Amino acid sequence: MSPHDEFIIPFEDLPEGFAKTIEDPPAVPVAPRAAATIVLLRDGEGGMEVLLMRRSRKAGFVPGAYVFPGGRVDNSDALPGVVSLLDDLDTDTARDRLEHDGEPPAIAYYLAALREAFEETGIMVGLRADGSAPPTAAEDPAIDKIRDALMGDRLSFEEAIARMECRIAGDAIEYIAHWITPEPEPRRYDTRFFAAKVRAGATAIVDPREMTDALWLSPREALGRLDRGELPMVFPTIKTIEALSRYESADDALEGYGAEPVRTILPTLVMTPTGIGLDIGDDA
Repeated sequence: MSPHDEFIIPFEDLPEGFAKTIEDPPAVPVAPRAAATIVLLRDGEGGMEVLLMRRSRKAGFVPGAYVFPGGRVDNSDALPGVVSLLDDLDTDTARDRLEHDGEPPAIAYYLAALREAFEETGIMVGLRADGSAPPTAAEDPAIDKIRDALMGDRLSFEEAIARMECRIAGDAIEYIAHWITPEPEPRRYDTRFFAAKVRAGATAIVDPREMTDALWLSPREALGRLDRGELPMVFPTIKTIEALSRYESADDALEGYGAEPVRTILPTLVMTPTGIGLDIGDDA
């Protein structure tokens, strides 16, 4: 058993009234919102690294925690124009991989993850005509202006990609996990997790509106810092990093995940003497 399998949130770290919600859950759970999260991977001198962003302590969701980029899936994420900019990934493949034939369509989860990656980190998972990756927003002020316009709804994601003169590298992204927020919680998400390979040395931007820090770490280093109390993370992030620690390179990770089925995980919240625990069943 992993040392992180028994996960307990102390009562003092819970939102006010949350424990009461667990003891007396709503008769009808809140419907979870569609969301997408993306793990950006790059190969460094010491092996594969993952990008973790620290959420502002003023954030409404998991304040102060280190997380992967992500957010809600919008209807615009599946518009034909932006889907047409995907290489090596189509709507049928996305539907079959996610085993999802509802609304929003499966391809929207992929594109929402990629959009959120660009908005929150300034890194576009794309290629230009010459086969090179575009600069990141941290490296090029012109790219940061495009990112800012996208976040301010002055540009669509399709327009942002076009202005960067690139296309989306669909073979650089893989579906890796599916988590649904426990039923008693008042804010719930139905979240598909993806991993994407970016070029070595890619630099992330830190937008103070949402984040306060960005770290590239090997999975093993991230888990070591967690154990030392230096890297607060929520349970799905921890489990994802544990799974990634099996791989030495980004290509290995994408290939490994691509060959595996993805199990939907809907944790059960349980009261313990010291806080709220999570039960995710067997084989997670």
